[in-house]
Amino acid sequence: MNYPNISKMKALSIRQPWCHHILHDGKDIENRSWPTKYRGQFLIHASKTFDGSKADSKGFSMGGIVGIAEIISCVSESNSKWFMGDYGFVLANVIELPFIPCKGALGFFYSKPI
Repeated sequence: MNYPNISKMKALSIRQPWCHHILHDGKDIENRSWPTKYRGQFLIHASKTFDGSKADSKGFSMGGIVGIAEIISCVSESNSKWFMGDYGFVLANVIELPFIPCKGALGFFYSKPI
């Protein structure tokens, strides 16, 4: 499959294990404290910070691009078991990518592979 030029795609840093859940467990919503009007494809960046015990972080890719997904909506309510509000970016068409080391940033950013 041909992927778009990643340096021209928006990316969003997400802590592990949430990236893993998006890629492998059907997590269909990314929770944020802020809304977005953006719709379309974005790169899933696994941040260097793990959400949980450091001992549990072994085996997770961190500090780089791990996938691509599409934001199809932004909601403030959802029946998804993954929704924990304030806002949820509704995800579709999730594809795992080979790990690409990349610095993250807050909010949406353009990736610069290291």
